[in-house]
Amino acid sequence: MKIATWNINSVRRRTGNLTDWLKRTQPDVLLLQEIKCQDDQFPRLEIEAAGYCCTVVGQKSWNGVAMVSRTAPEVVHRALPGDDSDVQSRYVEARFQTSAGALNVASIYLPNGNPVGTEKFPYKLGFMQRLHQRAQALLESEELVVLGGDYNVCPTDVDVYDPPAWADDALCRPESRQALRGILNLGYTDAYRALYPTTKAYSFWDYQAGAWNRNNGLRIDHLLLSPQAADKLKACTIDKAERGRPEPSDHVPVWVELDAEVVAAA
Repeated sequence: MKIATWNINSVRRRTGNLTDWLKRTQPDVLLLQEIKCQDDQFPRLEIEAAGYCCTVVGQKSWNGVAMVSRTAPEVVHRALPGDDSDVQSRYVEARFQTSAGALNVASIYLPNGNPVGTEKFPYKLGFMQRLHQRAQALLESEELVVLGGDYNVCPTDVDVYDPPAWADDALCRPESRQALRGILNLGYTDAYRALYPTTKAYSFWDYQAGAWNRNNGLRIDHLLLSPQAADKLKACTIDKAERGRPEPSDHVPVWVELDAEVVAAA
């Protein structure tokens, strides 16, 4: 079973990139972030033609998350619980049935948080606290859980090309890293780091200042696995080559392979 996450940075602009990638890599579930469109503008026809179902939580011009899957899931949440006043589209959670039992999957677009001296940073930390609470509740199910998405956090200095230059950025601030560690310390596994503890690898390269050509990147797209899912972990891949294709997103897909099969919607 292959579960992927990808900040697509405008799904309508990159529909061709997306459908080509789906056909080439054949994931069972793809978690999308920053789709930048409302639900009715999502390219369902093209994605369904590639053999996938679409679960969309859109927002006009900004944010937006989606879940593209071989089988239609049971949608559990279309927003992160804990704050009914939060109208930003940043979370969708669904449930699948697999050969290893129930699988709970979330697509997460965590706030950037910059500039740190504005209300954007407290919003980021508040979102992370709510995510902590939801992640803890999901662990109590003792089922397979995959929390994937653009976390907008570099967990350690190994995950950023120039740590001193980024030290005060919201993606690398101690408060952001501590909040992510808090989720991991509940019992989740960072899939990539579990397999590659010290490898410098990135999932994001800015469009500016020749970042891609210089490999000035950040690892901010993560797949966190519950103990039950981590026990099934076979591989984790960052598809760096996607960044070099025409009209790319500034993020690339990251995927895990688990020793299980999706058999039907729960």
